Amino acid sequence: MNAVGNPTAPVYGIAAEFSCARDLYHAAEKIRDAGFEKWDVFSPFPIHGMDEAMGLKKSILGKFVFLGGLTGFLTAVTLEFGTSSFLYPLIVAGKPTNLYTVPAFFPVMFELTILLSAFTAVFGMLILNGLPRLNHQLFNWDRFKKVTEDKFFVAIEAQDPKFSSRSVRDFLESLGGQNITTIHGD
Repeated sequence: MNAVGNPTAPVYGIAAEFSCARDLYHAAEKIRDAGFEKWDVFSPFPIHGMDEAMGLKKSILGKFVFLGGLTGFLTAVTLEFGTSSFLYPLIVAGKPTNLYTVPAFFPVMFELTILLSAFTAVFGMLILNGLPRLNHQLFNWDRFKKVTEDKFFVAIEAQDPKFSSRSVRDFLESLGGQNITTIHGD
């Protein structure tokens, strides 16, 4: 029985290595079908269709980015129209103080929309991914260092409701997993 990390620390999960992307893809489908909820796959490159194989739902990041862009747009509209049309309506050289001022205000509205959308995308992605995370329990496993080169891994976390050390180990063996290892937390 392979194990890494501090043996007195709680178990993070059980990880297994697969020989190719196809095997990892099929293992992900079977893990999803078995009803596991807290698990992840790791590969050196994106695998087409892995989101569907894992049963992942569409990210809500797009909705956050839309709301960020809408906030930027409404901020620009409020600042520009509010000040020049309502708070301080000064007519200079025949400049209108109504909706006809949109061409002059468009660059600021566009830029604030893009700026807040970009900030929302970056910080939303970081928050939804749980980053920054400076260390992960899998980094203690020497074999996991090959994930950036040519190896494929799956890890089922101990927090999963269906997790049982022996049954998960047997399940990963039945999927063709190699070097099945228990990962302990720090």
